[in-house]
Amino acid sequence: MGLIIPDDIANFIEERIDSVATLEGLLILRQDPQKKWNARSLADWLYIHPPEAAQVLQVLLHNDLAVSDGNEDPGYSYAPQTPERRDLLDRLAGIYSRHVVPIANLIHAKPKHKVQGFADAFKLRKDRDD
Repeated sequence: MGLIIPDDIANFIEERIDSVATLEGLLILRQDPQKKWNARSLADWLYIHPPEAAQVLQVLLHNDLAVSDGNEDPGYSYAPQTPERRDLLDRLAGIYSRHVVPIANLIHAKPKHKVQGFADAFKLRKDRDD
């Protein structure tokens, strides 16, 4: 990708981050790994609707970036699965704090069919659970 966004971080964004809200949610959870966030608290922080925040949390859980306590109103917390992933996310947070626009552009440049298909997978799964 270049000097601003290292290839490993660009690849991670391509594979795991479907929206700026997902990235922002991840970075919020990262700030305090012990804190548990639910859809309402994350929605308030990100200025989005709770169903959107719930989807962000599900994406983070699905991508092994967060864990859920499994309660009826689940609390989610930051939990990258490996030290290498934690290091990559620390570097991503630093780069994002200095280069918001290039990171946002990278996210928005992703093929829409990939992002929509990923989002639809959660919708279909939810519909089956009802």
